[in-house]
Amino acid sequence: MGNDQMLSQEEIDALLNNQNDESGNDEIDSYLSTVEMDAIGEIGNISFGSAATALSELLNQKVEITTPTLSVVKRSGLQEEFPHPHVAIFVKYTEGFKGSNVLVIRTKDASTIADLMMGGDGTSPTDEIGEMEMSAVQEAMNQMMGSASTSMSTVFSMKIDISPPQVEMMDFTENDEVDSLPVDNEMMLKVSFHLKVGNLIDSNIMHLLPIEFAKDMVAQLMRSETDSASDENNKGGSMDSLSEEKTPKPQDPETKAQPKAELQQSKSSEGQYLGSSSARSRDIQSAVFSDFEETGEIQNEAKNLNMLFDIPLQVTVELGRTQRTVKDILRLSPGSVIELDKLAGEPVDIYVNNKMIAKGEVVVIDENFGVRVTEIASQKDRIQKLQ
Repeated sequence: MGNDQMLSQEEIDALLNNQNDESGNDEIDSYLSTVEMDAIGEIGNISFGSAATALSELLNQKVEITTPTLSVVKRSGLQEEFPHPHVAIFVKYTEGFKGSNVLVIRTKDASTIADLMMGGDGTSPTDEIGEMEMSAVQEAMNQMMGSASTSMSTVFSMKIDISPPQVEMMDFTENDEVDSLPVDNEMMLKVSFHLKVGNLIDSNIMHLLPIEFAKDMVAQLMRSETDSASDENNKGGSMDSLSEEKTPKPQDPETKAQPKAELQQSKSSEGQYLGSSSARSRDIQSAVFSDFEETGEIQNEAKNLNMLFDIPLQVTVELGRTQRTVKDILRLSPGSVIELDKLAGEPVDIYVNNKMIAKGEVVVIDENFGVRVTEIASQKDRIQKLQ
C-alpha cells in the first residue's frame, strides 16, 4: 500500500482481478459440480498430455501443457475474452461423442509452431499467417488431436474418433464470425491450458466446449468406471466360489499338525528348506530400478519407426510433362516425338506416393535406367505441396 493509506494502481488491478476470478468460480459452480470439474480436469490432463508428446516429436522441442483452469464463458462475451484475432481449430467428433469443440491459440504462437514445422528455429515468426503457415498449423493440430482422441479412447474404454481439424483465423469481435462457430450453445465451458514450447512459447491454449458436452463426457466416464468395477466384482465372486470348492474340509487337530510339521522340514528340488510364509517374507527385498527415461524414449521412437519400415511406397521418376490437344493426341503414331518441358541434362523429379520429395539425374545401371538423387526437398517445400 502506498503513502497516506492509498492503494496503488497495481494493487487496485490485483483486487479487481481477484474479484473477477471469484465471480467466475461462482458462475461455474452453478453449472458443474466439484466432481464434474475434477473429472473434466483429469480428462484434459490425460488427453492434452498425449497431445503435448505428439507436438514435441513434431517440433523437436520440449512441450509442456499444465493442469487446466475451468471457467464459464458466454457466446456473446467471446469478444471480451479474445479482443484480438486468434487462430481457431475446429474439432468435430465422429465416433464415441457427438458435437464439436474449438481450440483457440494466439496468432503469434501459431506462427511460431508453423515456423518450427517448416524447418525454422521459431525465433522469428511472421506477424501474419498465410496459407502455407495455416497448412503447417493444421498438420500439427491434426497430430495433436489424433493423439488426444486415442488417449480418450483408452480412458472411456470405447472408440473415439474425430474428423481432420479445420484451422481458421478468427476475429471474435466480428459478430458474423462468432455466429459461424460450430458450438451452438450460448453458455460454453472454457478449459485453459498453460502451453510452453521450449523457450519460444509461454502462453495459453483455450478449449471451448458446450457444457452439455462436458457433462456427457463425465457421465460416460462414470459409466465406464462403474462397468469396470462390476466386472472386477464378478471376477472376484467367481474366484471366491472356486476357492471355496477347492478348500478341504476341516480335519482333526492331530491330522492337521502332522502335514504342517512335514512341510516345514521338507526340501525343495533345489535342496532348500521350505519355511513358513513369515520366514519367506524376510527374504523379500525392494526392487531397484534403473533410470530408463531417455532409453525408453529412444526405444519407443525406434519401435514406432520399425512399424513403418515394411509399408510399401510407390516411387515415380518424372522425366517431364507437356500439354497437347485432343487433335494432337489422335495424330500420334509409332515414331512420333513428344517434346517435354524439361531441358536436356535438367534434373528429373522424384515422387513418393505422388508427392515430390527429391530431384535427381538419370543414369544407366547395366541395362536398366536408374536415378541418382542430387537434391532432397526441404520440409518447407514438402508442407507447401500438401496444400
